[in-house]
Amino acid sequence: MMETANSLVMFATQEIAPRGLHEWARLCAQGLAAGERMLTLFGRPAADDAVLTTAVLQGSDGRLSVLRGYGKHYESFPSLTAQYPAVQMFERELWEQTGLTPTGHPWLKPVRYEGTRQQRMNEHPFFTVRGQEVHEVGVGPIHASVIEPGHFRFMCHGEQVHHLEIQLGYQHRSVEALLLRRPPLALTSLVESIVGDTSIAYAWGYCAAVEALSDAPVSMASDLVRGIALELERIAMHLGALTGMATDIAFLQGGATYGRLRTAIINASMRACGSRFGRGWLRPGGVRFGITDELRRDLLATLAAFARDIAQVNDLMLSARSVQSRLQGVGVVSHRAALEIGLVGLAARASGIAVDTRVSLPGRLYTSHPVTLLTEETGDCWARLKLRMREVDESVRWLNEVLEAPEPGFDVETPIPVGPLRPDTLCVSVREGFRGPVVQALETGTDGRLLHYKVQDPSLQNWFGLALAVRDNEISDFPICNKSFDLSYCGNDL
Repeated sequence: MMETANSLVMFATQEIAPRGLHEWARLCAQGLAAGERMLTLFGRPAADDAVLTTAVLQGSDGRLSVLRGYGKHYESFPSLTAQYPAVQMFERELWEQTGLTPTGHPWLKPVRYEGTRQQRMNEHPFFTVRGQEVHEVGVGPIHASVIEPGHFRFMCHGEQVHHLEIQLGYQHRSVEALLLRRPPLALTSLVESIVGDTSIAYAWGYCAAVEALSDAPVSMASDLVRGIALELERIAMHLGALTGMATDIAFLQGGATYGRLRTAIINASMRACGSRFGRGWLRPGGVRFGITDELRRDLLATLAAFARDIAQVNDLMLSARSVQSRLQGVGVVSHRAALEIGLVGLAARASGIAVDTRVSLPGRLYTSHPVTLLTEETGDCWARLKLRMREVDESVRWLNEVLEAPEPGFDVETPIPVGPLRPDTLCVSVREGFRGPVVQALETGTDGRLLHYKVQDPSLQNWFGLALAVRDNEISDFPICNKSFDLSYCGNDL
C-alpha cells in the first residue's frame, strides 16, 4: 500500500504485490471499518485468464491509499456490501465487467448491461413490493423531452412511493474500451465529451494524469487557468439545475432568470476558448488559451453584473412561500443514510457530509487559493437548492480573488511537450466536478502504453441516493427530487 495527500496517486505496479481476493477484501473491510471512504473499486483482465482488482480509499485526513487483489476469472470473494452499503455499486460493476462474484451481495444485478447482456435488459430483476393496493408505475426509458434514456419503476400505494428502482444502461458506449484505441496523448477530445456538462473536470483530470506519467509538470499559471475554467463550469451547471428546479415548481421568475444568467456564464467561457462548454481549452502540457488582460477585465465585469442579478433572484426564490412549501421536507436523504450509501459531491454535502476533494485533495492550486467547504443539514430538495446557490456564490468569490490579482505568466503560452508515459505505473486522478469527484485511473504496461483506463462519474454512486430520496413522497414529487440531484445518465452508462 502506498499513500499520498495529493489529488494524484501514482506508483510502480511491479512494487505492489496484489493479495488474494479474500485477503484483499479483508483489507478493504479493515479500511472501511476505520472510517475510510471507498473512492473507487474496479478490475481489469490480467494474464492467464485472471483479474487484477484495485481499490482506492480515502482516509479522514484526505490521503489516498491503494489496495490490489488478484483472482481467477469467475472466482468469488466475500461481499463488502452487506456491512458497507456504499460499496454495492462498485461490486456490481466489478461482477458485470470481470465475472468476479461478491458472495453475499444483496442486490447483485447488472449496472449497464455490457456486452452480450445488452440484449437482455427486458429481463431486469426489479424489486417487487407486494400488496393488494400496491401498484407499479413505469416511466421511460424514452421520455417526453430531449433528455437521456432511463427507466424508473415506482412501487406505489395510492400516490405515495414505497420504492423506486432506477434502471440505466440504455446508452452504454464502452467508453473505457474506446479510450484504449487512440494514442494516450491524443484523448482530450474524447475525454471531454464523456459527460458533456462536465468537460473541464474530465479534461483536467486526464491532463494531470498524463502529465504526471510523463514527468512533465505544468506551470502554476496553467493550473490557474484550468481552475478558472472549472469554476465557470461549476457555476453554469449549478445554474442549469436551479433553472430546472424553478421551472418544475412553476416559479417562472427563477426559471427565466437562472437560464439567462447561465447563458452569460457559458458565453464568457466561449469568449475565453471558443466553446461554451470549455471544449478545446485544456490540453496535456497546459492550456491552449490563456487569460489575457483584456479577457481578465471582461470576466471581472461579467461576474460583477452576474453577482448583482443572482443575489436578487436567489432572494426571490428563497423568500417565496410557494417555493418553501414545495421543497422543504421533500426528498430527504438523512445524514446517516447518505453516509451509509456513500453519497458524494453536492448530494452528500446537502445531507451534512463534509466532502469536497478541492478541500481534502487541494493540490497546489486550491492550497494557494482555497475554497470554503459548504454543507447543509436537512438533506431535502430545499437543502440541495440552497447549497447550489451558496456554491455559485463561493465560485464567484474564488474567481474574483484569482482574477483581481493575476500572478506572473497568467497569459499562458502554448502547452509544453508531454510524453512518453512512464511504464508499469498506475495513476489515479481526482477532480471535483459540479456533481462531485470525477475519478480517472490510467495504468501503463512495460512499453508505456495504456493497459487500462478507468473512468468514474459521481452519478454512479448518487443515483441510488435519488431512489432513497423519493421514498415516502408522492409520485408527483419525483421530478423535483430528480432535478435537485441533477445526475448524469451518460455518466452512469459509460
